[in-house]
Amino acid sequence: MKHRWLLLWSAAFGASGVMAGAFGAHGLKNRLPVSALEIWDIAVRYQLLHAVVLLCLFALVQQWRHPLVRRAGQLMIAGTLCFSGSLYLLAFTGSKWLGPITPLGGLFLIVGWLLLFYAALKTPQTPD
Repeated sequence: MKHRWLLLWSAAFGASGVMAGAFGAHGLKNRLPVSALEIWDIAVRYQLLHAVVLLCLFALVQQWRHPLVRRAGQLMIAGTLCFSGSLYLLAFTGSKWLGPITPLGGLFLIVGWLLLFYAALKTPQTPD
């Protein structure tokens, strides 16, 4: 199975995202302030969204072998790790030094989406 790594990351982000959501709702509910729980929820939301996106990229790359689709997947993995990971740590620890990591993760996610857009733009259309 070609590009199995996209499927593996999708499954890992999906499973751990559900666990993080449950942990936030049940395990952290009475331990963290509301502002920290909101940060946690944003991290979960972005992680789960990009788990689904990676699943779609895995399906897409099986038929459309454009190298930018793979690169978009790599950037979305790095972006999710940086963005959601830094938000989890920020919510849990309150450490402000993580601040610069979150926007870097967001930038990776944006560039991943833009690479996907560019790949679609540059691929010739085939008649239906």
